[in-house]
Amino acid sequence: MLTDEYRYKILKILELKPEISQRDLARELDVSLGRVNFCLKALIEKGLLKATNFRNSKNKLAYMYLLTPSGLEEKSVITAHFLKIKMQEYAELENEIQELRREAMQLTQGKLTYGEAQT
Repeated sequence: MLTDEYRYKILKILELKPEISQRDLARELDVSLGRVNFCLKALIEKGLLKATNFRNSKNKLAYMYLLTPSGLEEKSVITAHFLKIKMQEYAELENEIQELRREAMQLTQGKLTYGEAQT
């Protein structure tokens, strides 16, 4: 299944490295080669990517993956969406860290008070 997360990651990588092989893309994404192949086909079918053979390549199986205008637009929409999600996650994480600091401070103060009472 082509999730928004993988759509974003694939479009981002291919925009920077259009000549990347499917095998290398699979390594970067930490997914199977079959999954990358499935995702690329889905992106091509949706009109977000175009695959072209390298004309001067000795390896005739080598492709260059180019983002179409629709692909660039989709990437910008997904980027804005992920930025919003990540900023929300960041705010939640900041709140959790503050709560843990308060809890740690209370526990530390409680131990000092308890330790002082024993001496």
